[in-house]
Amino acid sequence: MEPLPPIPPKGKLLDQVRDAIRLKHYSYKTEQSYLAWIRRYILFHNKRQPQEMGTEDVEAFLTHLAVTENVAASTQNQALSALIFLYCYVFQQLLTEKVDAIRVKRSKHLPTLLTVAEVKAVLGAMTGTPQLMAELLYGTGMPLNEGFRLRTDACRAHRYHLTFSSPCR
Repeated sequence: MEPLPPIPPKGKLLDQVRDAIRLKHYSYKTEQSYLAWIRRYILFHNKRQPQEMGTEDVEAFLTHLAVTENVAASTQNQALSALIFLYCYVFQQLLTEKVDAIRVKRSKHLPTLLTVAEVKAVLGAMTGTPQLMAELLYGTGMPLNEGFRLRTDACRAHRYHLTFSSPCR
């Protein structure tokens, strides 16, 4: 990460963080998320100033998220990103050591798939428009929202033909 010019100190820490985020043109949702994680980090450490804390304190916070709060791996990574941003872009300092917190294991959840026979049974139990929509979505692999946006002039049933076009903006 390339360091930014120092943010002039002007009041509250969260205002400095907000200014740094906006200087980097991060999204509003990222801004809100990072600010929330930094607040939680400060509160977790009984309102100690983050400038006085370091790698061990970041590790303690991330370990707490993993062990006590049972957050998802992506949530823990988001908290880590917010704290790295705080130290790197607001304080203009790198964390002194590699952050070695207990990490959440990513789940190896595989989606449940239906067999061909099960799909035929489900589609056979349907009738009318819902059946047509389900067959269309299944047969084309089309995303659900895309199927709902289809217009009747896009379908040429007698030719087994669909025309897709993006809406005018």
